[in-house]
Amino acid sequence: MSTVARPRRSALYMPASNAKAVEKARTLDADVIILDLEDAVAPEMKEAARDAAVAAVKAGGFGSREVVIRTNGLDTPWGAEDLAAAAEAGPDAVLVPKINDAGDVRVYNAALHAAPPATRLWTMIETGKAAFHLWEIAAASRSTRLSTFVMGVNDFAKEMRARQTPDRAPFLPLLTLSVAAARAHGLTILDGVHNDIEDLEALEAVCVQGVDFGFDGKTLIHPKHLEICNRVFSPSADEIAWSQAVIAAFKAPENAGRGALRVDGKMAERLHLAQAERLVLVADAIAARVG
Repeated sequence: MSTVARPRRSALYMPASNAKAVEKARTLDADVIILDLEDAVAPEMKEAARDAAVAAVKAGGFGSREVVIRTNGLDTPWGAEDLAAAAEAGPDAVLVPKINDAGDVRVYNAALHAAPPATRLWTMIETGKAAFHLWEIAAASRSTRLSTFVMGVNDFAKEMRARQTPDRAPFLPLLTLSVAAARAHGLTILDGVHNDIEDLEALEAVCVQGVDFGFDGKTLIHPKHLEICNRVFSPSADEIAWSQAVIAAFKAPENAGRGALRVDGKMAERLHLAQAERLVLVADAIAARVG
């Protein structure tokens, strides 16, 4: 499956130290499972969690779900061993915390030198410093494994001493600029978590907001959030139909070489064709997803 068209609507954090949670992850309707060694794991459980994450990746059984290991930072007692173990395990990606600039990306990339070529580097965007280096961080993807931004709004709130309001107004400039930097360099970008497990109405609202901003999906902290997240971040029937119509219109022999067309009463340009092709690929991948 093309990494660009791979669905990443929902990325569920699961504490790698919890064997029952990891086993359950193999059955959940999540596009991505993030085996967490960082925030969700107590210090005394870090080493056991690392071993468990490696064993889970090697055992497989996650079906079409993408499997990611989130490590502790290199500035912690566990980070270096986490990265070495993750590289040896060879998950789909390794998610690293608190990237500040492109130099950090290169350091983490070097730490994954022994990982299989297919293992990608995902970075948390969650520090005040990173906010002023988004372009160069994203640009580091040209020479590293970097493929994905993951927003860490909780950490931004802590650093900024900002309130997490329902509309997320304090963070809108950061979210917008992060999406822009990611898109400029061809990266996937996932929105941050929703903290209130029981407030599903608020979750749906921020998922819709995330789609409006252009995020590919959202990170989650509870399986209860999967259905809403998957539904909101999936292309709608109307979007799929429009995209198929745009593709068909541009393929018609009489439209060869044309840069803009009228499709179902709307203007469609070549840029809309590229968007339509990707949307249909994502929709097809969602429809074909099993296990």
